[in-house]
Amino acid sequence: MEMLLVYLLLGAVAGTAAGLLGIGGGLIIVPALVLIFSATGISPEVLTHMAVGTSLATIVITSISSVWAHNAKGAVDWHLFWIMTPGILVGSWLGGVTADLLPGAWLQLLIGVFAIIMAVRMGVSGLRAASQKESDDRLPGSLPLICSGGVIGWLAAIFGIGGGALIVPYLSHFAVKMQRAVGTSAAFGLPIAISGSLSFVVQGWGNKLLPHWSSGYIYWPAFLGIVLTSVLFAKFGANLAHRISARRLKLYFAILLCIIGIRFIWQNFNLLAGLS
Repeated sequence: MEMLLVYLLLGAVAGTAAGLLGIGGGLIIVPALVLIFSATGISPEVLTHMAVGTSLATIVITSISSVWAHNAKGAVDWHLFWIMTPGILVGSWLGGVTADLLPGAWLQLLIGVFAIIMAVRMGVSGLRAASQKESDDRLPGSLPLICSGGVIGWLAAIFGIGGGALIVPYLSHFAVKMQRAVGTSAAFGLPIAISGSLSFVVQGWGNKLLPHWSSGYIYWPAFLGIVLTSVLFAKFGANLAHRISARRLKLYFAILLCIIGIRFIWQNFNLLAGLS
């Protein structure tokens, strides 16, 4: 019961951040679950994979409500969605396969580096005035879009995120309006999460190091607690966003991500030192 309360609290924090900052909850869920699983004595060999797999499973649920809301406003480009989805599905599955091949320490290093990259990106956008400068480039043909979807799905599954941090900048580069880029990105979160989480189930199936109540690398008590509160608090965060300075919030969150990234990298520094 005590751990369920912890997962409920994590879901509330992740949901609020998602609604407040327009980011995917995975950026908070994955690092938090790594710390929680470590504190509860889960094997270091599987805890990071469980954090990523469980995060992807929660995104299956949370993305449905997000897609529904964006589609109601006409902000989802379904034509683009169906073109890129085959690549997204294949890439997300391969992301699960790739993560399974990586030792837990390597996976934490990659997550740490990714967190710092996101921190820098968010910090820069928070410091400068919002710019609506758009590229004159147009969206490429179907094959490049499918391949791009594959790469995005692959990276998103490895990091346990819905892909918004990757898809929105990609679409914005090709002059897709921000509202449409965000809405379409939310739609892509569903195939990323479904394919990625199924891959993590298959890759982890039968692993004797996994705790009870796991299906592969998905840990259901954490999934249940996070989902129960994240959807509700995403609405709370969205309402709160209208009362608080978005610029200041981005800076604060960038600092938090930077701390998380540095901690993960420092914690596994011996691995890097062994390569030199």
